Amino acid sequence: MNDTNAVTAQGAAGAPPSEGGADDWSEWLTPRQIVAELDSYIVGQDDAKKAVAIALRNRWRRQRVPEDLRDEIVPSNLILIGPTGVGKTEISRRLARLAGAPFVKVEASKFTEVGYVGRDVESMIRDLVDMAINMVRAEREDDVADTADARVEERLLDLLFPASNPDAQEAPDSSEAGSRPLFVAGPSGVEARAGEADDPGGTDARRARTREKLRSLLKDGKLEDREVEIEVSQAPTLDGMMVPMGGEGMDYNFTEMLQDILPKKTKRRTMTVAEARRILFQDELDKLVDMDEVVNEALNRTEDMGMVFLDEIDKVAGDRGGAGPDVSREGVQRDLLPIVEGSTVTTKYGIVRTDHILFVAAGAFHVSKPSDLIPELQGRFPIRVELTSLGEADFVRILTEPRNALLNQYKALVETEGGSLEFTDDGVAAIARIATELNTRMENIGARRLQTVMTTLLEEVLFDLPDGGTRQVRVDADFVNRHLDAIADDEDLRRYIL
Repeated sequence: MNDTNAVTAQGAAGAPPSEGGADDWSEWLTPRQIVAELDSYIVGQDDAKKAVAIALRNRWRRQRVPEDLRDEIVPSNLILIGPTGVGKTEISRRLARLAGAPFVKVEASKFTEVGYVGRDVESMIRDLVDMAINMVRAEREDDVADTADARVEERLLDLLFPASNPDAQEAPDSSEAGSRPLFVAGPSGVEARAGEADDPGGTDARRARTREKLRSLLKDGKLEDREVEIEVSQAPTLDGMMVPMGGEGMDYNFTEMLQDILPKKTKRRTMTVAEARRILFQDELDKLVDMDEVVNEALNRTEDMGMVFLDEIDKVAGDRGGAGPDVSREGVQRDLLPIVEGSTVTTKYGIVRTDHILFVAAGAFHVSKPSDLIPELQGRFPIRVELTSLGEADFVRILTEPRNALLNQYKALVETEGGSLEFTDDGVAAIARIATELNTRMENIGARRLQTVMTTLLEEVLFDLPDGGTRQVRVDADFVNRHLDAIADDEDLRRYIL
């Protein structure tokens, strides 16, 4: 588990602002409302919530100042200091969802300076742009989904009942001169039969009626298994092709460039209507969504609203002037510095300025301390918030208060098998007590310990439930003690299980 599940159960945060961007924030994303929304998912850590709420609100305030002053206002980057499992990542992730902002989480320890194995620091900005592209494209696709559905329906009708029906030409003619075939629609498709004598507009009217009957059958789902033949475009495969050697910034779009240059092939495939609908729907979305507009909006959103969460920043901090691994650590800090303080990064979609991207760093700082970072990098994180460790009372609240809390998750899992779970107050208190004792006697992993305790506690229940095990389970203090005390007290077992 990562900090996403540390203090709260999974679930979508409050609805992000609509496309109005900053204009919508003024109505509901005040610092007090941001903290109230975070309280629905995260227990405690009030100082950290207030700090990130102010940082987010300042982004809206920046959009309201005179334009000549706007570029001078730099974001209030933060360092969240605290042990693992107390909610550092979750606070940042929920904040990004509230703002509808592009968000990316990266591990600072995976970046290395030139000459060492690792990723280029600029890759996190490219990842952020990719996230913004996906976010904006999804919004645009939602806007045109109804239009795409209507177009797909017409294309499917054309496939099921072509304008020039070859069966119609082979249909037996009536003995009367000028007779026309009669088209009959049914769940198995369209049949052409010998019709009656031609009358003005008779053929067109019959075709129109047949098409409408097919449309009704299509909407009712009675043609889903009927097979149709469509053309599917295939991008050229570049597997095994050598690409130029160099840094990530040089060849990140080389493969895509070749795919755009090489001609695309089309192949006729026979598939069911259900499969064809999915392919045609994506094809129509590609036609309706203007990617140039998507890219422009995504780049603007990245520069003005983007958030980067730099986890494990303490892993690249160390005594300055040392030798060995510390040389690489300080090199990573110096590579991070220009990105955090503001620079331009080349991406496959265009140039991105990082001057107003909000950076939130986090680390436990057990071995090192924030002052071990190079002074230039420290100056780019002026706000430091220390998160408190979690105790037994906090664990009780974490298990019961947040939306989609851990107890509610396990109740829902058991209900899928026709069973039910009931947690008594003394049972919840016993779970919190054991989790706290394990964190004290072993490594303190914060609220993540609750997940390991709950998994072990309900292991037999979840295993036997599909085979007719106990359907009604009441988790009280006796149940918890009976299943966990022996394991928690056994030093060897605890080492491997909990």
